[in-house]
Amino acid sequence: MDLLLGFLLDVTTTPTPVADDSYNSPGTIGFLVTFGVAIVAVLLIFDMSRRIRVSRYRSEIREKLAQEELDNLTVEKPERPEPPKKPNRSNREPDQDQ
Repeated sequence: MDLLLGFLLDVTTTPTPVADDSYNSPGTIGFLVTFGVAIVAVLLIFDMSRRIRVSRYRSEIREKLAQEELDNLTVEKPERPEPPKKPNRSNREPDQDQ
């Protein structure tokens, strides 16, 4: 067991930190570009929400106007002429030919 533990400790050595001189930050230009993209995104979100709100208000107004038209609409039956009267068969005179 000690042999296995010693082997694992030898194999898993901790790396020594090395100073990395190749790190370059984006700097001021990178910050300004990122900030500009963020501002444009926020403005687009505000514009989109405004347009959606206006569209929703317009559809609500159209629905209200259509409902008012339906409420004011009166359906009347057209005036039809009186149907012809049926002949009275009970007072019928007998035919003279028979």
